[in-house]
Amino acid sequence: MDVILQTVLSFISIYLALLFIRVLLTWFPNINWSNQPFTALSQVTDPYLNVFRSIIPPMGGMDFSPMLAFLVLSLLQRTLASAIGGF
Repeated sequence: MDVILQTVLSFISIYLALLFIRVLLTWFPNINWSNQPFTALSQVTDPYLNVFRSIIPPMGGMDFSPMLAFLVLSLLQRTLASAIGGF
């Protein structure tokens, strides 16, 4: 069970990094998202981000949904990490 939780924690850490890269790249308008590796990054991260975009729509050109997405994943990561520490 400990190995599974460690694997999930590692996945969450990697996914948080991918989300961070995805959000940073949106600041560069000249990026063509139909080219690799941007297409792969978008395909991996956008389904998760779209869940939060449906909750918090972009307001005036600013998209605050990634902050909620980061918060949820971080809380899950901390909860799992404390579960591993409690064993």
